[in-house]
Amino acid sequence: MSAAMQKSNFSLEHGPEKHIDDDGRHKRTGTVVTASAHIITAVIGSGVLSLAWAIAQLGWVAGPAVLFAFSFITYFTSRMLADCYRAPDPITGKRNYTYMDVVRAYLGGRKVQLCGLAQYGNLIGVTIGYTITASISMVAIKRSNCFYKHGHGVGCHTSNNPFMIIFGCIQIVLSQIPDFSELSWLSIVAAVMSFAYSSIGLALSIAKVVGGAHARTSLTGVVIGVDVTSTEKIWRTFQAIGDIAFAYAYSTVLIEIQDTLKSTPPENKVMKRASLVGVSTTTLFYVLCGCVGYAAFGNDAPGNFLTGFGFYEPYWLIDLANVCIAIHLIGAYQVFCQPIFAFVEGWCHDRWPNNKFISDEHLINIPCVGTYHFNSFRLVWRTTYVVVTAIVAMIFPFFNDFLGLIGAASFWPLTVYFPIEMHIVQARLKKYSLRWTWLKVLSYACLVVSLIAAAGSIQGLITALKSFKPFMSQS
Repeated sequence: MSAAMQKSNFSLEHGPEKHIDDDGRHKRTGTVVTASAHIITAVIGSGVLSLAWAIAQLGWVAGPAVLFAFSFITYFTSRMLADCYRAPDPITGKRNYTYMDVVRAYLGGRKVQLCGLAQYGNLIGVTIGYTITASISMVAIKRSNCFYKHGHGVGCHTSNNPFMIIFGCIQIVLSQIPDFSELSWLSIVAAVMSFAYSSIGLALSIAKVVGGAHARTSLTGVVIGVDVTSTEKIWRTFQAIGDIAFAYAYSTVLIEIQDTLKSTPPENKVMKRASLVGVSTTTLFYVLCGCVGYAAFGNDAPGNFLTGFGFYEPYWLIDLANVCIAIHLIGAYQVFCQPIFAFVEGWCHDRWPNNKFISDEHLINIPCVGTYHFNSFRLVWRTTYVVVTAIVAMIFPFFNDFLGLIGAASFWPLTVYFPIEMHIVQARLKKYSLRWTWLKVLSYACLVVSLIAAAGSIQGLITALKSFKPFMSQS
């Protein structure tokens, strides 16, 4: 991203700007609270409601163990990545604005292109996946009311496409928010929503257990010959491990979040505290929802016990939970697409610096909000991106299976490999020293996890393709 782009003002202003940071950009205002909200919004997706299914595949022993293991790995590597925001010194060094900039500063070479491919491929995949998931939650509200009126035996099937269009229209408006630093309010709202629907799901599961439900559970999860075949057990185990590993990943946006923080106290220290808050909070909800959900549903746990109708009553509470899911995904979409917007706009500004369509801004005074810097290219490009992601979501309704493959391909390099390699360079660890050795072992172990999860996702894709019908998605 060019220096000109970095210094230009893409923000909503409430008055004359009086201060700038050490890099010439406007003063950053982010705190541990806003960073924690961004992390929670990015990490706690509606996938928390599918963790009961994941625990059901692994059982009471391996399920919680895998949850805690990946929470530790994610927090451990996020601390390393936070120290790389500035280079070469984590406190006084030069700022790096994106993950690619960080990799370029510490590793360089083809690894920068590998990082960009993994990061932006993952971000694009997530935004498409969120379009699908949000529409499923919206449809679930309509179906819940239908079940209430006509009984649980009625299909109440509804097309997801109109709701994808509604979600896309909302995102076209929100995508005009100029940059990541303006998203704090939306992330806080989204984080509150994630707590709300997770708590509702947890409360309904507890009520089911207390109400005398005797679900069949086991130490090793679903039973071969009773619930699944031996082949299905293997594939489901692979998918469950991958789902849990990817459920914690937020490294794709960590540097962008850190770039919103005030320079005092040091950004790396604030980011580490925010990571601790975010990962700890996430782990608490994951363990509660996963384990209590498994206790409630046992080996028959649905993929999502709110949109998959593990519960039917009280219908109004199910509706409220799905409204919260949809609102959360509206905010989460923005957290993941803003780095894509910034990358493309920065590249275009570098490529055509004198193009007025790309660089010219017009000041628009918005009552009660402030002065908005309108840019024609930003409007056209961001609107086009949202429209394209919505169309892809409608064409490929099984895209969430493909998203699992994208997650498998990006989890190891972005969450584990690059943070560890950059830490080795930054700390100047000697080759074959004790710390160097066990960091490498951790990296290769996570590579194995990515590979087996990718295998599980490919198997799921093959199954989904057998019944593939474009623009025919319905719940």
